Parts: sequence; C-alpha cells; structure tokens
Amino acid sequence: MWKDSETHLDLLNFDYLIEVTKDIIQNDDLSPCTIGVYGDWGSGKSSLVEMILKSYEGNEDFLCIKFNGWLFEDYEDAKTALLGTIIDKIKEKRTLSAKAVAGVKKLLKNINYLDLASKGLKYGADFIFTGGLGTIADITINQVASKLKSAGQEVKDEEIKKVLEGTFSKEETRKNLREFQNDFEELLKETKIKKLVVFIDELDRCNHDTILETLEAIRLFLFTKGSSFIIGADERQVMYAVRRRFPEIKGNHLDIGKEYLEKMIQYPIKIPQLGIYEMEFYITSLFLQETFKEEYSKIIDFLKIEREQNFIKFEISYDLIKNKFSDIDEDKLKDVISISKQISSVLSNRLNGNPRHCKRFLNALSMRIKMAEFKNINLDKKVLAKLMLIEYFKDDVFKKIGELQADENGKPTEIKLIEENKWDEVEALKLWKEDSWLSNWINSEPKLSNIDLQNYFYFTRESLQATFLKSSYSLSTEAESILTGLQAGSDTFRNEAIKRSKNINEFESSEILKTLFASIEASTNINLNLLKSFLEWGKTKESLYSDTLAKLSTLPAKSIKFTFIPYVFEFGKNTNRLEDITELSGKWEKENTKLKAAIKQELK
Repeated sequence: MWKDSETHLDLLNFDYLIEVTKDIIQNDDLSPCTIGVYGDWGSGKSSLVEMILKSYEGNEDFLCIKFNGWLFEDYEDAKTALLGTIIDKIKEKRTLSAKAVAGVKKLLKNINYLDLASKGLKYGADFIFTGGLGTIADITINQVASKLKSAGQEVKDEEIKKVLEGTFSKEETRKNLREFQNDFEELLKETKIKKLVVFIDELDRCNHDTILETLEAIRLFLFTKGSSFIIGADERQVMYAVRRRFPEIKGNHLDIGKEYLEKMIQYPIKIPQLGIYEMEFYITSLFLQETFKEEYSKIIDFLKIEREQNFIKFEISYDLIKNKFSDIDEDKLKDVISISKQISSVLSNRLNGNPRHCKRFLNALSMRIKMAEFKNINLDKKVLAKLMLIEYFKDDVFKKIGELQADENGKPTEIKLIEENKWDEVEALKLWKEDSWLSNWINSEPKLSNIDLQNYFYFTRESLQATFLKSSYSLSTEAESILTGLQAGSDTFRNEAIKRSKNINEFESSEILKTLFASIEASTNINLNLLKSFLEWGKTKESLYSDTLAKLSTLPAKSIKFTFIPYVFEFGKNTNRLEDITELSGKWEKENTKLKAAIKQELK
C-alpha cells in the first residue's frame, strides 16, 4: 500500500512546473512575488511545492517555510498566525546577532499590536475592558486575556465604538504596518536571508474569512525584496470566497473573484490533468514500488531518464525494464505491466487523471488482496481490479452482478451472454445495453464468464464498499458545491449546478447521482425538487443515463406522484431512452392506477 500524502519523488512529470516556479523565485527582477499553484483536490499541488522546497535544502541563501492556515483556523487570527510562523522560523533557522534579536522583539511587539487591533475590530465588546493596561505598545495578548477574565458586565455598542476609535486609530495602525515592513526587511538583511519562500498550503480547506485574511496578510510582504509566496489551492474556491465578501454590483459585469485573484496572484501555475500515458506511468511506478522494493530506486531513476526521450507518449514496457535489469523476476514484472495497462486508461478518463483518487483505488485493491491472503485465499489481482472498476463507476451494475453470482454459484450466465453479444437473452442487466462503457468493460481482459466470482464478491461486499468508497473518497470542493446547489430546492441553484457539471470527473458525477438518490430513497414523501435535480443531473453525462434509469426502476410505484411523470418522460426523450421509460411507466401504472392519466398524456 502507499501513503496518501505529499511526496518528494516526481512520478507525475512535474519537472517543468517545478523549474518554471523556481525560475520565478530566483529572478530578482520579479521579486517580491506571489505564485499560485492551482489544481483540483488531490492533483498534486502539495507534492509539487514540496519538491521545490526540497531542492533548496542546504542552500544558506534561502529560507523556506510551510504554513498551513487550516491548522490555525479558529485558534488564531490568520494574519498573526502567518506573521508569527515566519518570525519563529527565522529564529529557529538562523543564529541571531544582537541587532537581529532586537529586530525580532520589535516585530513580535508589532504582531501583538496587529493581532489586538484585528481582534478588537472583530470582537470589540471583549476588548472594552483593556483600559488601564498602559499604552498600545505595552499591551500584550496575555494581558488582555487576563483582564477579560475579571470582567463580567454588559457593554453598549456606543461604548465599544468610542473606545475602539480611540484605541486603534487608523494612523497608528498604518504606522505599525509601515514599521513592520521596514523592520522585516532589515531582519532579512541582518540574518543574510536573500530569498524567503513561504508555501501557503490547504488554503482552500479554510473557511472563506480565513482565506481572505491569509491573502491580506501576504500583502504585508509584497514590498519586501526577496520574498516569494506560493499559494497552493483550488482557485475556484478562493474566487468563491472573494465573491462572498464582495458581492457583485448590479450593472457591473466584472467577475470580482477573478479580478481580485489576478491582482493578488501575479504568476498562476495550473496543474494539468494527467493524460493516459502519464497516468499509466504513475500507476506502473506505484506497482513497481510495491513489487520490487529493493530495486525500485534504480528502476525509477532509469525510467525517468528514458521518459525524457519522448515524455509526451512514453510507455513503460516489459522489454524496456527487462533489457536493463536482466535479473528481475519476469513473472512479477509481467503482472505489473499488465495490470497497469488494464486500469490506467479507465482511471485516467473516469477520475480526470487525479493522482489521489487513483492512489486510493490502488490502496483499496491492495488491502483486499491482503485480506484474502489472511484467509488463505489467492485472488487474481487483474480479476479483482476489473470488478473494482465496475464497483467504483457502475455500482448498480456491480450489485446486480453480485446478486446474479450469488444465485448461480459464482458464474453469472448473463456475463457470458453479454460477452457473446446475446443481449436479447439478457434480463437483469438489459438497462445497460446501450452503455458503451459497460460493453467495453465486459469485453476487456480478463474475461469473467469462466471465473468463480464468489471469493471476489466476499471481499467486496456492501460493508466493505462503504469502507472503501464512502470513507476513502471525499468530494472535491467544486463537487460539494454542485451537490449543495442541487439539494437547495431552487431552480436557480439547480441550473447553476448543472452548468458546472463539466468541471468534475465522471466518478464524482456518479457519486452526486448516488447521493441525490439516497435522499430520495430515504424520503417518506418524495420531494419534486429533489427528483428534478436527480433527473436533470442524470442527463449531464451519457455515462449516467443507464444508472439513472436503474435507480428509477427501484422506486415503489406507490411513491410516484402524477406530477412526476412529465419530468420522467422528459428525461427519456432527452437521453434517447424513451423506450425504457415507457416500459417502466407501464409497470408503475399497473401498481398505481392514479398515474394512468398522466402517463397516457405523455404517450400521445
């Protein structure tokens, strides 16, 4: 299995992104600068920046700092947390002269002031009790906290405003900001730090106020020569935070979120989706790491050199590795190459080349193999991988096959019929006749018709599916936002969510469909708006058509209202599945005669 965290090893062909980022950092003409490393959740943002920071280790001219705003959220003001982290790291990594020590003390005093001012403006009522503590420069957070504990009376808004205006004057705040910037620049010179590189990670996991506070904190350093800030985030989430703070003005067609981000981030670097060849390289490399632990470092170094010859369409082959490493286990190597090719194209397309989703799929595969070994059962990894692909991307089909194999001693007849293209004799899986993805899956190697699937389904039962899928996979921020829009019960939010369907991969699209239907199933009285969202979402991708039909067919006829029928038929017309909808409505009509008139109207 593989650790689900950032890595210093470049398996994603990120070298050109790393070098262009370093080129910006090292260019004195571009300093100070802000660099945005943008990508979806799990696309490799943190790994890319880790590789950049790693490359500067041992270089005394550089001080590299990682800051995770999400860890400080709800505990400390974002601005103060960032400033304090930077100062603390300078103290830790440098031997300070007397002048530098004095500079640090002054900076820390200014940080205390900025923190107090920030909290005062946010939580003014709490700080009304700080009178009698001396001048602003003498006030510390501990003193304020101590004073607050002894206070217990109500304070009017007018009193709060009066004290705050007198205490935190704009002039004094501006003075402290200017002093901070000048003192910080002097500290860098005194400690011989030529380049300060600060990596802001997990920003898109923070709440919207923290995102903006952190970006505002960075502005303090944009006048300090030699400083570079790298922000790793999903840019859509950051733009959304800006739009929430600064709503669009009527008549103004500016995209305020985009405008703000473009002004704040000077050099955007976007992580592209992995292509089929890159995904195959990534998956093969992971399997090689698992299978050939001792030889792995030599193998991967060799492959990375070979990839430079044709990095766009480079493929790892059995012969390439075998010719270089003649003593390698041939059978194990063949298995690695075979299974990598088997699943890489599917994962590349269905998961939008997302490395984290891919790694979690492989970890689930590896875990199940180990579970079986503990029961003294040997599962064919390629067979299990094939079944897991259908489990992940067509779970309704997976469940049907599971039911069929349970009734037929592990060898479903319908699998064989579909392999032989005898769809006319297929009953349980007939709804997926037009699903090209399923047909390709059935006909891919290894064929399943002659394999006993009982042991495989034992280790992929519903309880395990919940463990591997539900807990291992969280939706991206974009997918979560789309789901929220679909569940809002508003045509406006639903239409906006539908427009954004192209922003997420097929796996997440399927997960959203399942989540919507789970809400429908759990309802004692099906909500029309929820059903409309389910049907509209089912139309967004061809891969969802059959799944939507399959889920609809499981609803009890008595739970269907006559007002639902026009929307159900509209789905059939838009997806060219009217024949299936007509057949389904016929079954509903027999069990719920109240639907007869509505169905008849649609069939005219």
